[in-house]
Amino acid sequence: MSQYIAQSPLLFLVFNRPDVTQKVFLAIRDAKPKKLYIAADGPRTDRPDETRLCKQTREIFDHIDWDCEVHTLFRDQNLGCKEAISSAITWFFEQEEEGIILEDDCLPAPSFFRYCDILLEKYRFDTRIRHITGANHQLGRKWGDASIYFANQTHVWGWASWRRVWKDYDKDLINYQESEVEDQFRKIFSDRFVIEAWTNIFKEVKAGKIDTWDYQLAILNFFNNSLSVNPNVNLITNIGFRADATHTVNLQSPYANLPHENIGELTYPKYVLPEKAADYEVFRRDYRLDEKWEKHNLVRRRFKRWLKSKLNRKNA
Repeated sequence: MSQYIAQSPLLFLVFNRPDVTQKVFLAIRDAKPKKLYIAADGPRTDRPDETRLCKQTREIFDHIDWDCEVHTLFRDQNLGCKEAISSAITWFFEQEEEGIILEDDCLPAPSFFRYCDILLEKYRFDTRIRHITGANHQLGRKWGDASIYFANQTHVWGWASWRRVWKDYDKDLINYQESEVEDQFRKIFSDRFVIEAWTNIFKEVKAGKIDTWDYQLAILNFFNNSLSVNPNVNLITNIGFRADATHTVNLQSPYANLPHENIGELTYPKYVLPEKAADYEVFRRDYRLDEKWEKHNLVRRRFKRWLKSKLNRKNA
């Protein structure tokens, strides 16, 4: 079977890791997208070796050897994760109505590109759908009989979307206030600890305590009551779990180097509704919900015993 040629524009976000960048670049080269956008943050002044690493990373793109329209956004100074990535995605969607986004450590399965192309076209004008992800964190569990399912959570390890979504992006969450969001999260989630987790994430992002860009996108998609398309197999292997990563430093994470598979012909669920339990499976693991509920119930049982003993003494 001939190699699939990606039809959608692609944004490749890179920084200072030439080894992982090279691996993902080779997967992109196999797909031969007709338009390739490359954005790279600049080196940090307090890291003496970073200038060399950034240079080596950018030199990889001297080897683009297919017919391709190339656009680059190479920063001279370091902007940091939040500013560099969010501004690069804005730059991309200023020029394209839709497209695919890959970071330097997100190694896609060959069928990821076809998957994104088909879904970008299918849901182009369906405003219920705001996000397409290639990452599947269900660790083998499938949801329904179709090759995709819908959820509310936004995974960004290999994804695709539209300008119509990104135009709402709010890097600093200025349109939302800390005093009101907990009540909104209560309308989305039923688990008290999930509500607590996302309320705390919101507060820390808004206060500038987390240098990231993706929580904002997830929160905006939650607040727009939107759906994300998810594959029922994992299409992205994150090869960046290691000490020099920005966020993925836990080598024991169940998502580290999670193998990817190819997805066959796409089939679709009958109902366009979110699999809430699929999101909860990830939250349960990521936010240690079982442990929190066990501790909560233990405290509650202790309180009940204490209250009962007080009442018994009072009635004695």
